Amino acid sequence: MSGIDLYPTSLRLLGRDVLVVGGGKVAARRAQGLLDAGAKVTVVAPEAGHDVVRLAEAGLVAWVRRGYETGDLDRVWFVQTATGVPGVDTRVAAEAEERRIWCVNAADHEASAAWTPATARVDDVTVAVNAGGDPRRAKALKDAIVAALREGKLPLRRHRAPSPAGRVSLVGGGPGAEGLITVRGRQLLAEADVVVADRLGPRGLLAELSDSVRVIEVGKAPGAHQATQHEINEILVREATAGNVVVRLKGGDPYVLGRGGEEAEYCRRHGVDVEVVPGVTSAVSVPAAAGIPVTHRGLATGFSVATGHDELRADAALPARPDHTIVLLMGVRRLADSVAVLRSRGLAGTTPVAIVERGWTPEQRVTIATLGTIVDRARAVGVANPAVIVIGDVVRVSPYAPSDLRRAPHLSSTAP
Repeated sequence: MSGIDLYPTSLRLLGRDVLVVGGGKVAARRAQGLLDAGAKVTVVAPEAGHDVVRLAEAGLVAWVRRGYETGDLDRVWFVQTATGVPGVDTRVAAEAEERRIWCVNAADHEASAAWTPATARVDDVTVAVNAGGDPRRAKALKDAIVAALREGKLPLRRHRAPSPAGRVSLVGGGPGAEGLITVRGRQLLAEADVVVADRLGPRGLLAELSDSVRVIEVGKAPGAHQATQHEINEILVREATAGNVVVRLKGGDPYVLGRGGEEAEYCRRHGVDVEVVPGVTSAVSVPAAAGIPVTHRGLATGFSVATGHDELRADAALPARPDHTIVLLMGVRRLADSVAVLRSRGLAGTTPVAIVERGWTPEQRVTIATLGTIVDRARAVGVANPAVIVIGDVVRVSPYAPSDLRRAPHLSSTAP
């Protein structure tokens, strides 16, 4: 029997009597699996290993301390043999067959009336794999399927909803590269009925969605919004209350200058369940794409993140020191104003500045100058959003930094 003549099915054993004959490791694994299914398990074995003893002492299984007898099959719905003695297993299987009781014969899978697949659960999905009687092969395939499910690489969307209640997930998609979204975020995308998408973030993942998944574009660009924040909030609530599984796919992290807090608050106020999935924030990851750490031993022990959309106030609580990194998100339009404020706060014109455009994409570009020259340099090369601006001595670490900045004395530190 190769498995071709098997009829795959699932047994509902909740509250039903089942029998495990044998007390070793295989018997213990099978007993545990049957317990997980809610069965009432009796183990028959003159001796048992630690795992079976532990289950019996906890009152989870009834352990009959003797060899198998024909009467043990009375009132039993399902049998697992695992004695390690082929003659005993064959006898149990034959007597179960006479009584029309399904039996898994661990001693002879070819002659067994039933097979136990390699199984696992991911949320409410059960994976069960038979592989021609090869348990290791079945386990390897099962593990690969489980990994793909957990990473959102397989379709998890429900087509027969268990209830009309919808929900919203605010998913941080990271800076744009598909591989930088979290595993949980990828999994939720695979479950989505509706995706409310920004123009930033991992746009390539949208092409992998089923045609039946609706994508609602709400992307914002400076001076050109497809939807206001209030309209986005209303879309999330409307779609969830209609019973849909909604993913709000955002660039970076929802809670780092992403207005995710407003969206979560609006949903909860309207009775919609919300899950927030953190993302790889652009404030840290985009500088990293240009080889710039926001902190670095001997250069900077802290960093601050601010939005460049709004005017940087002269009294802003930002340390104006080259050894404290300042990261401005979407700050190109007000770059000159921000530079003027930082200069007025005492930050030297020789402080290095990097502008990283479209980080983690094939169109990434890095422009490096100093606080005194960056405005003219950015204007000359046509810097544009989306971009992250990094101000401070950490810029000297970047492989894109010109030689006169990289040879700064800060990099000669020999501290261990």
